[in-house]
Amino acid sequence: MFRRRKNPGNNSPAKRQNKEIKETKITINCVTFPLPSVMPDQPEQQLLKPNEWSYCDYFWTDKKDPQGTPSVGGFEVLLQKQLKGKQMQKEMAEFVRERIKIEDEYSKNLSKLSQSPLAAQEEGTLGEAWAQLKRSCHDEAEVHLKFSNKLQCEVEKPLLTFRDNFKKELKKYDHHIIDLRKQLASRYAGVEKARKALADRQKDLEVKTQQLDIKHMNKHEEDIKKARRKSTQAGDDLMHNVDLYNRAQSKWFEEMVTTSLELERLEVERVEMIRQDLRQYTTLCVCVCVCWQMVEPVDQLLQSVDPAKDRELWVQEHKTGELRPVDMDI
Repeated sequence: MFRRRKNPGNNSPAKRQNKEIKETKITINCVTFPLPSVMPDQPEQQLLKPNEWSYCDYFWTDKKDPQGTPSVGGFEVLLQKQLKGKQMQKEMAEFVRERIKIEDEYSKNLSKLSQSPLAAQEEGTLGEAWAQLKRSCHDEAEVHLKFSNKLQCEVEKPLLTFRDNFKKELKKYDHHIIDLRKQLASRYAGVEKARKALADRQKDLEVKTQQLDIKHMNKHEEDIKKARRKSTQAGDDLMHNVDLYNRAQSKWFEEMVTTSLELERLEVERVEMIRQDLRQYTTLCVCVCVCWQMVEPVDQLLQSVDPAKDRELWVQEHKTGELRPVDMDI
């Protein structure tokens, strides 16, 4: 059952109350927020995770597009961030795949070269040295082939596996939040319809009251009573629709917090997983006689990768708003 409030259909003071409410709250794209001017007086607007630059604190309002296209919801901004991460991971896997192809081709060419008959008739100790050189080409070909296989198993495959799981998680959250936002929009439409109906009933009651005629007192009083009943019913309907809206918004709010934290967790896992994979890549490179000085700068940068710092920088640039939704009043 919805909570009982003073019926706005009964008397005019409710109009003054509505005026006061409009000065403290505003509804944007079907979501109700406090005005920034009253934010300091509302302790419930404090950050949920202070000093962490968490997704759950900075993506409540919709982002306006400077080119005039429809605004983008805060959740869509977060989702696009995750989709971009998924695409980057795919491209990294493609890069590794290209390196694997190069290593395979290099291994085949070295193996073919080791079997070349060139200078095979060289004799003596020089001939032995030459034969050993060709055998070393064959051995090097085997090293590069093993490197290629390890790249596939230990770098490329984990990247692709994590990406597939990541994709499934994103799809689940995407549909859920979008459905809740649609429900909220539907409830808001119900409130607006009920609000208009109440305004029409109040206007009808006002007109009938002003038309009171002494000669037809009984008839007019009956009309006024009927209009008042309709106005009261319209007020009840408005209260009911506002309650349904607030419940829908509360549900959307709770799921937004939960989902944004899950997206945050997924992003941390993605960054950490790629960091480990790329460090394995550098380790394997050294195993095929790549000079450590060539991969050391990469390894040092990978050790300094910080998901929390990356999140802070991204949130500062892309945040849509930290004012959280509040209940709509009548």
